[in-house]
Amino acid sequence: MPELTRRRQLLVLLICCASMVVVTMDISIVTVALPAIRSDLHASEASLQWTVDAYTLVLAGFLVLAGATADRFGRKRVFQIGLAAFGIGSILCALSPTVGWLIAARAVQAVGGTMLNPVAMAIIATTFPTPAQRAKAIGVFGATAGLSLALGPTLGGALVDGVNWQSVFWINVPIVAVAIVGAALFVPESRAERARRFDPVGQVLMVILLGAVVYATIESARLGWTSPTILSLLAVAVVAMVGLIVYEPRRTDPLLELRLFRSVPFTSALVIALAALCGFGSFLFLTTQYLEEVRGMTAVTAGLSLLPAGAVIVVVSPISGRVVGSRGPLGPLLVSGAALALGGLASLWLTPTTPLVAVLAIYLLFGLSIATSAAPITNTAVSGMPRSMAGVAASIASVGRQTGTTLGVAIAGVTVSSAVGDKGTAFTTAEHGMWWLAIGLGVTIVVLGIVSTSAGARRTAERAAALFEEVDRAGERQVGATR
Repeated sequence: MPELTRRRQLLVLLICCASMVVVTMDISIVTVALPAIRSDLHASEASLQWTVDAYTLVLAGFLVLAGATADRFGRKRVFQIGLAAFGIGSILCALSPTVGWLIAARAVQAVGGTMLNPVAMAIIATTFPTPAQRAKAIGVFGATAGLSLALGPTLGGALVDGVNWQSVFWINVPIVAVAIVGAALFVPESRAERARRFDPVGQVLMVILLGAVVYATIESARLGWTSPTILSLLAVAVVAMVGLIVYEPRRTDPLLELRLFRSVPFTSALVIALAALCGFGSFLFLTTQYLEEVRGMTAVTAGLSLLPAGAVIVVVSPISGRVVGSRGPLGPLLVSGAALALGGLASLWLTPTTPLVAVLAIYLLFGLSIATSAAPITNTAVSGMPRSMAGVAASIASVGRQTGTTLGVAIAGVTVSSAVGDKGTAFTTAEHGMWWLAIGLGVTIVVLGIVSTSAGARRTAERAAALFEEVDRAGERQVGATR
């Protein structure tokens, strides 16, 4: 692909950032609308969980497939299809007459979303050929994600109070429309030199595994963990996991590259991603209900209450990235884990009348935790990986993030299900189970941060990387033979 002019490069980056805005913002913007959705559509707590989790679950299940599809059939083409699908899903969400329709429309949204962020990252990598340019562009792209996640609740609150809950979906439509036109005019087409083969069996097993675990978690509040339905779902999840472990090593290009797990940094990064986003996802889900339904705030006031946490994300995320680049991921990971654990610990003392200043101070800890986790997760996941596996490792880390968010919402909803609608201390007392889990997740991040950056861990990454050297050589031979 010929080198683009500076102006066109910046336009491509802007278009990719627009896709990041809608996909990331729709994780957090919807949380502020949940009480209004509950009232308007007579939704249960489980339905509210699915309103969030249908989106993040589909994102987690199909991210890797979407990236492989774009590498094979063209990134620009798949990117445009993803934008169109996301826009259609947003329209269907806004027009949903029942919560069941809304959940289904959220899944359609997410199908489009899977074709945006990983594909946009690949487009940026090919648009900016020099390492220095590419690093700056990816930094801007990542900062956009943090800004979108941070501003989602505030913007959502303003839209819900000023218009209605449907407007949090309508706002996506003009952004997507402009991005589709911009992609057609300015984004160059590109493909991978060696596209990974599709793995339909692995894809099906992955979706079954994630879906069964999340469905069992959400429905356990209504059916109980010992019910035949829940036990059957857990059994299905175990069978799917065993299937992945047995089947994937037989593939040349497996969906889930199990050899990556021989690297302690990679495995640690995946668990850290699960822990960090589980903590933050549950925080967002519980906090909006606490502010609006327990403290009686309006949606816009609740959104503004989350703005300090968002400001921390915007300010600290790029600083964390620079620290990782210059000193490594250990420091930010220690801060992230400690902030999550302290946030969970402090939340145990929350009541319906806790002074708002104290509440906002607690929220700053959760914002600090997520702000200092993003860069170390990606850095640790790809640490020592050869170029053939760096993209796959980063994609699986992204799956870990989405899965963590999904599980966080599912677990949080189950934790407070018995206290939904209570305006007193029952809700804040029911939250304690989730805050104790947040403490444990924070400690896990600290421990894994130390383990994953040790000399022994780096040696395991080097040994894992050596396993993929033949993949690189085979790819080079394949490309050479086709020229």
